Amino acid sequence: MKNMVEIDVVLDKNYIEPKVTIQTKEKTEQVENIIYAIENASENDFPSIVADLDGSKLEFVSQRDIIRAYTFNRNVMIQSENGTYTFKKSLSTLEVILNPKRFIRISQSEIINLYKVKCFDVNIAGTIGIEFDNGEKSWTSRSRVKDIKALLRRSQGG
Repeated sequence: MKNMVEIDVVLDKNYIEPKVTIQTKEKTEQVENIIYAIENASENDFPSIVADLDGSKLEFVSQRDIIRAYTFNRNVMIQSENGTYTFKKSLSTLEVILNPKRFIRISQSEIINLYKVKCFDVNIAGTIGIEFDNGEKSWTSRSRVKDIKALLRRSQGG
């Protein structure tokens, strides 16, 4: 039964909301499908984003697939696993729509999906470097460093 998934449920009064941990040797299609199913079951309040792919075609972009949103030449761009889209409204408007547990603003011109971050480099003087799963890099603005460090401390349980 190679494709069976072992599931443990641990009841702990210290958790207000459910926390899911997946332990696996590598990230496979099966793991991606499990993540997708859990997210769809738990995040129905966060809609897909309607964005323009090539100037003539609007598409629904799942928040799960968004890597980052940023401004470029006075346009709001949404970079996803499937391409880069143009969002016709402001970055602040997009920020209100995005799931606040998944997305964080790292500068005046960029919002990132925390679930797509490979690592944070806190050794860069004055800013924090961010490397995404796809290999791209970005940096926090100095004014957002405090927020990112607080987020990292909370995620470490302290």
